[in-house]
Amino acid sequence: MALARDTKQAVIQRFGLDPQDTGSTAVQVALLTTRINELAGHLRLHKKDHHGRRGLLTMVGKRKRLLSYLEKTDYEAYKALIAELGLRR
Repeated sequence: MALARDTKQAVIQRFGLDPQDTGSTAVQVALLTTRINELAGHLRLHKKDHHGRRGLLTMVGKRKRLLSYLEKTDYEAYKALIAELGLRR
């Protein structure tokens, strides 16, 4: 399930350095978090969607790797990002 264009643009404007910044670690983590939250809601309704669950686990793993990278390179940005997204880590 892809994100809606307006949702994606709102996340990019909120976490990016400029409106075209789609590749920074903070934006990638924020977009993944948004997709994970939407997919988790879908899986609450459709409990037998195992293919979707596998995609969810893949996204969670990718977000974890990106957060580990951000923690190593810029710890202050990492702390601010997890506080703003409401992630437990």
